[in-house]
Amino acid sequence: MSLLSDFKAFALRGNLIDLAVGFTVGAAFTTVAQSLVDDLLMPPLGLLLGKTDFSDYYLLLREGTAAPAPYATKEAAEAAGAVTLDYGEFLTNGLAFLVVAVAVFAVIRLATRAGEAIEDEFGEPDTPEAPATKKCAYCRETVPHKASRCSHCTSFLGTDGGPLAPDAAITPG
Repeated sequence: MSLLSDFKAFALRGNLIDLAVGFTVGAAFTTVAQSLVDDLLMPPLGLLLGKTDFSDYYLLLREGTAAPAPYATKEAAEAAGAVTLDYGEFLTNGLAFLVVAVAVFAVIRLATRAGEAIEDEFGEPDTPEAPATKKCAYCRETVPHKASRCSHCTSFLGTDGGPLAPDAAITPG
């Protein structure tokens, strides 16, 4: 019974659910990015290079046994049993990776900037920083701002580091 309860605690952990949602959104985002590469970017690039499809780029490593080289397409080479190095597929997948990386970078950057803008608009107002030193109220020497006693005259400056009010009673600690 403890194995089942341990699994339930693991599966219902907030981070695991966030990871599952992120994975699902990432898979959908990858599909859109792959479509962007395959359907929008590769056809113009292929036309510029004289071919319409990068997936047809391959290097013949060994002829097939069913038919001799040359092969008109990669599919014909594979049907003949040839061994090919499909660098066109690699170029397509590399470009898809770059598109996804740039898109994720842009989304994260926009989200970060939006978060900073919201924080600037609605966040806590900036407080002036405390000075590093102050003057002792009794001997007028410079002491660290957070000091509770003066290092020169040993006067009690208060527990918060500020000087005591003139009418405050000093009680021995």
